[in-house]
Amino acid sequence: MQWIKTDGTIEEITLVDREGDNDRLKQMQDAVDGYIELLYISTKRNEVMVVNEEGAIRRLPVNRRASKLAGQTIRGNVLFGKATEIH
Repeated sequence: MQWIKTDGTIEEITLVDREGDNDRLKQMQDAVDGYIELLYISTKRNEVMVVNEEGAIRRLPVNRRASKLAGQTIRGNVLFGKATEIH
């Protein structure tokens, strides 16, 4: 899974279960700095983007790379990858 930051950098990360199902949720919330929302980018390729659901309300910086992938304005850091990586 890719962690796409607003500064344009991309890091590869893997979500891991250490204490159960809620652990992955916490990792995703930490990565996007808040409550998460899932955007299904391509059902054919099974791609999903995990974004901060309050990105616009909190006026987080626009994430240009993520916006290009999603075809819409995305704010804040995101996670991007296969849906199977987050479930």
